[in-house]
Amino acid sequence: MIARIIIDLFLLLGCFFAFAGVVGLIRMPDSFTRMQSSTNIATLGVLWTVLGVAIYAFMNNNIAFGIKVILIGVFVVITSAISGHAILRGAYKHGIRPDNLVVDEYRRDNPDE
Repeated sequence: MIARIIIDLFLLLGCFFAFAGVVGLIRMPDSFTRMQSSTNIATLGVLWTVLGVAIYAFMNNNIAFGIKVILIGVFVVITSAISGHAILRGAYKHGIRPDNLVVDEYRRDNPDE
């Protein structure tokens, strides 16, 4: 019974972070902050959901499925941050800049931009 409550809590946390990320995508003013919200969906939402599903799989003696779910979660968490950074770096190089940019360290590091 306690494990079922923990699984449900993890799934609820995953849904909460996914919902918060979608609200952030709708409400944020520029593409840089929207990308931050979308990577939060992919990291926190997927992480909690994967933990809940993995615990459920291990409880039902489905070890192979639990390991696959954990590997998929690790892959998604790692690639989400890297892909978000690469997409925004490409956007910056093509002239898309944040609205209220105070410090531009990327331009400082690449003066030819």
